[in-house]
Amino acid sequence: MQYHLNGFKPGNLQIPDAARIPAALPPITDLPTEVDVLIVGCGPAGLTMARQMAEFADIKTSIVDLKPGPMLFGQADGISCRTQEILEAFNCSEILAKETYQLYKNAFWEPDTKQPQNIRRKHKVDDARLGLSEFVHGVVNQSRLHDLLLEGMENSVTHLVPHYNRRLLTLDTEHSLYNDLSAYPITASFERTDAEQPGKVETMRARFVIGCDGGKSVVRKQLSISMEGDSANKSWGVMDILAVTDFPDIRIKSFIQSRDNGAVMIVPREGGYLVRLYVELDLLEADQRACNLDLGVDDIIAKAKRIMTPYTLDVKEVAWWSIYEVGQRVAERFDDTPAGNPQELTPRAFIAGDAGHTHSPKGGWGLNTSLPDTFNLGWKIAAVLQGKAHSRLLSTYGPERRKVAQMLIAADRKMSALVATRPSAKVAESGTKTNTADIEKFIARQNGFIAGTSIEYNPSFICTGFEHQHLATGFKIGQRFHSAKAARLADGCPVHLGHLNKADGRWRIFIFGDEECPTDTASAANQLVEFLAHSKSSPIRRYTPDGADIDAVIDVCAVFQQDDLSLQDLGPLLWPAKGIYALRDYEKVFYPLAHEDIYQLRGIDRSNGCMVIVRPDQHIANILPLAASDELGEFFAGFMLAGRQVVLDCHRRQYLRRN
Repeated sequence: MQYHLNGFKPGNLQIPDAARIPAALPPITDLPTEVDVLIVGCGPAGLTMARQMAEFADIKTSIVDLKPGPMLFGQADGISCRTQEILEAFNCSEILAKETYQLYKNAFWEPDTKQPQNIRRKHKVDDARLGLSEFVHGVVNQSRLHDLLLEGMENSVTHLVPHYNRRLLTLDTEHSLYNDLSAYPITASFERTDAEQPGKVETMRARFVIGCDGGKSVVRKQLSISMEGDSANKSWGVMDILAVTDFPDIRIKSFIQSRDNGAVMIVPREGGYLVRLYVELDLLEADQRACNLDLGVDDIIAKAKRIMTPYTLDVKEVAWWSIYEVGQRVAERFDDTPAGNPQELTPRAFIAGDAGHTHSPKGGWGLNTSLPDTFNLGWKIAAVLQGKAHSRLLSTYGPERRKVAQMLIAADRKMSALVATRPSAKVAESGTKTNTADIEKFIARQNGFIAGTSIEYNPSFICTGFEHQHLATGFKIGQRFHSAKAARLADGCPVHLGHLNKADGRWRIFIFGDEECPTDTASAANQLVEFLAHSKSSPIRRYTPDGADIDAVIDVCAVFQQDDLSLQDLGPLLWPAKGIYALRDYEKVFYPLAHEDIYQLRGIDRSNGCMVIVRPDQHIANILPLAASDELGEFFAGFMLAGRQVVLDCHRRQYLRRN
């Protein structure tokens, strides 16, 4: 797709340039006085949290932002493979994949040895992330991702829309109420910033609060959570431009290091014409801030031209620009419980995204780490509020995501030092020098982390079963479910199994059958299906509410090695009757494709088969043998609650039943 030919225009890229106009600012409505979940901030973390909460009709959510309306342009642009996998869970990956500029190549440029004032291409290589996912790393304006999340929220069962023009003033917490899940222990006050009623203060009580309000987070400060880290005393300029140039790799992600003038990183943008440049500026003094530099976009352009000599760069339009300083910081904790939590308080307030980790934007890690933060947290809060899971589930968010943030900070510190030609003070003191070969090696080593596909959570009660990892070596426990195709038994249609993991709060059990026929009553697969469908110890029987569909809480799918089976012979668990008409579900049983055998691709033991248990955030929680029905029951008993607890208001449940 091509757009922005005659100038940059934000908005829905499905609308032609000539007709595209920014949407009108949304109307301002009063804040609710009580909510289950309050989200502060409409960035990637906040909107992902809201998009997840919007799926649950019995959870009242409010999302509030200081800005007057949705983002139009600027800030992040990289959309990693893992981010697109998450968006597939929200059923909007197709449009994003269509609109993004997909990155297949990297180019590396250095000073010309014969004419050192000029740059020359060292070489071009395939992007190291290719093949890590069914999706390709892409580039698109962050605002388009926001648009898709906002659209999904508004079209959901809750019709959730943000409240703009609100500045958070205070956040008061009552710790004595934290372990009473029916209580509202947090009170937030907001000041309106619109022209109609400026200064009006509104108060809201909440059961849970999530601070997604950026690097200068008011929520984080109100919770007295400090940031740890330092600055590299480096400044960079960034700009999205429409330009005419004879630089041959302008449509390839390029790393350029000049001899005397600094470095440029080029990221081609969506639409075929737009391009982003990160331009190395000067060292900062110890107490100097990038925002206070007496520099403008003309200075960034002039510097880029010098670095890219002998090639020309004629900038026709600047869609957005900024100057930032390089620094890496991570929050000391990601929730409001004290260190060690001696009182065993249930966490009630959390921080996510840039509120918990700040770094340079060059690696594309900001959006792509912020969004998974709340994709991790959302289903956990929903499960606790709905009485499906014990509140101890919430204690897993901080350790899981802070580990990722610490890895991000370390990687960004290394990446920032490699890309720059003028080292920070610490690097200068060490005498270390870098070149584009170092950048290339770093990207190759970190490709899984950069793509987000190798993020792995530490062992816990929702991340276990490592002794059985050999049964499916390609499904790494703690990492996301690495999708592969299988043929649907009912119609032979090839389906990506990972795309069955939707953001609906449900757990998934994937049964990979052994060599025995699953209709044989003596086979391990048949006995497992019978256990799940009929045993009192079955997690399906224990945790599915009366009157709900059999897959309402835990969805079971199966891949069998035989392709001549009949669904009718596999039992009601795998051919269930659902909905008000008891219609049969024909989309739970699969068999391997001859040319893309999932058993071979994911290292699944054909002789023994296995179960792969997948969390609602698509990460693998456990791998068990087919005969390990007792262990399966014990796993879910470690955090699930049998019978829905009274957490949500009774009158709201009655209202939902009537409507």
